[in-house]
Amino acid sequence: MTAEAAQHQPQPNPPVVVVMGVSGSGKSTVGGLLAQRMGVPYAEADDFHPAANIAKMSAGHPLDDTDRAPWLDAIAAWVTERAGLGGVVSCSALRRRYRDRLRADAPELFFLHLDGPPELIAARMQARMEHFMPPGLLRSQLDALEPLGPDEIGTAGAVITIDGGPQQITERAYAALPR
Repeated sequence: MTAEAAQHQPQPNPPVVVVMGVSGSGKSTVGGLLAQRMGVPYAEADDFHPAANIAKMSAGHPLDDTDRAPWLDAIAAWVTERAGLGGVVSCSALRRRYRDRLRADAPELFFLHLDGPPELIAARMQARMEHFMPPGLLRSQLDALEPLGPDEIGTAGAVITIDGGPQQITERAYAALPR
């Protein structure tokens, strides 16, 4: 078996991972690559949003907790179904209470917070094409962000810097996963 083939073999008892962070931090790209690396399914959190949420964000309005509730519940259901099987889902999970809601029925859920300078994230958002989240909402996401707490880092999560290319970031994320 080649090194590349071995790299994409499913691991026994893979974790369920939430790749979190503000819009433009690389959640979808890194999440998809990480799922490939782990040999598990990937789910895009944006696909769990009701149409009304997409319309609201597209119009430049941030979501409130009422808007987020059905979205978080749908992601939590996916996470719970993947327990013991492994999986990766991208989700902003900006606030501690959102992460707590996701891990309520999946206490072994692992969070990877993609973190970087606001200027880098803003530049990445400006370069994206055909995404419903306008760059003008980055400030509201940064203001809402509650980074992983000390009790969330280690066996429950890790902070991954977003400098470098997608493969480099994915390898840092993979190295941070619980074994």
